[in-house]
Amino acid sequence: MSSSAGPSLFAGITKLCKGLAAVLVFGHIAVQVFPSAVTYVALIPARTIPFGWNLLTAGYIEQTVHGVLISTVSLLFIGKLLEPIWGSGEFLKFIFVVNFLTSVCVFIMAIVLYYITMEEVYLYMPLSGFGGALSGLLVGVKQIIPDQELAPLKIKAKWAPSIMLFLSIVISFFTVEPATCLPMLIFGTYIGWIYLRYFQRKQETKIKGDPSDEFAFSTFFPEFLRPLIDPIASIFHQMLCGRSEDSNEARGYTVGTAPLPGSDPVEATRRRERGARALEERLAAEPQRDVTEKV
Repeated sequence: MSSSAGPSLFAGITKLCKGLAAVLVFGHIAVQVFPSAVTYVALIPARTIPFGWNLLTAGYIEQTVHGVLISTVSLLFIGKLLEPIWGSGEFLKFIFVVNFLTSVCVFIMAIVLYYITMEEVYLYMPLSGFGGALSGLLVGVKQIIPDQELAPLKIKAKWAPSIMLFLSIVISFFTVEPATCLPMLIFGTYIGWIYLRYFQRKQETKIKGDPSDEFAFSTFFPEFLRPLIDPIASIFHQMLCGRSEDSNEARGYTVGTAPLPGSDPVEATRRRERGARALEERLAAEPQRDVTEKV
C-alpha cells in the first residue's frame, strides 16, 4: 500500500501548465539570485522606454515567495480545468494576451498618476506578477462552471473573481504589497472578461465571444447594483460589439430576433455544460484512482 495523496492531488495537470509553473519558479529564483535583474524584467514605467520588453516579461516574474507559491498552485489547478476545454493553444494565447494587455494598462495608469500627483514613486516602483493572468483565468472558471461550488471555499464559481477583487481591495488599505498588485488584478479581470465576452473564437462554431446574459459585466456585482451597472456597461458593449452583431446578422446567424442553432447564446450554454461535466468526471475519477493506487 502506498500513499495516494500526492499523485491524486497533481493528477491530470497538463505539461503546458507544468511548464508555465516552471517559468514562474525559475523567474522568481533568477530575481532572487540576481536582484538587479528586476530592473530589466519587471514593469518600471520610467524604464519601459527603451526596455519595452518588460511589458511582456513582467507578468511572469514573482518577486516574493508567497507570490510564486500562490501563482504556481493556482495556475496548476485552474489550468487543470480550463486547458482541456479551451485547448492548449487557446489557453496559452489567453494567458499571453491578458498578461501583456494588463501590463500595458498598468503602464498607462502609472504615467497618468504621475502627471496628476507628480509623485515619482509611480514611475520607479517595480511592478510584476502573474496576478493579472490568474484573475483572468478565474473569469474563465466563472464562464464555464458558474453554478459549481468550489471546494473547500463553498462558494459558487461565478462569484470567485468578485470575491477575490473585493478582498484584495480591502486588504490594500492595510498593507502596501496588495496595493501594488491591485491594478494587475483589476485590469486582468476586466481584460479577461473582454476577451472571453467578445473575442475568444470557439473551436466548434468559429463564432467569437459569449453574449449570454449570465456572462454580462453586471454579473460581477450584487443583484441590487446591476440596474446601475447595466446602462454604463451597455455603452462599452455597443463600442466593442455593435458592429460585430450587425455583421453576424448580415451573415445569417440570426433570423429577426431568434438565434439560429449554433449561435452564441446556445454555444455559451453548451460550453458551460461541457465544463460542468468535465469537472464532475474529474472529481468522480479521483476517488477511483485513489482506490487503484492503494491496492
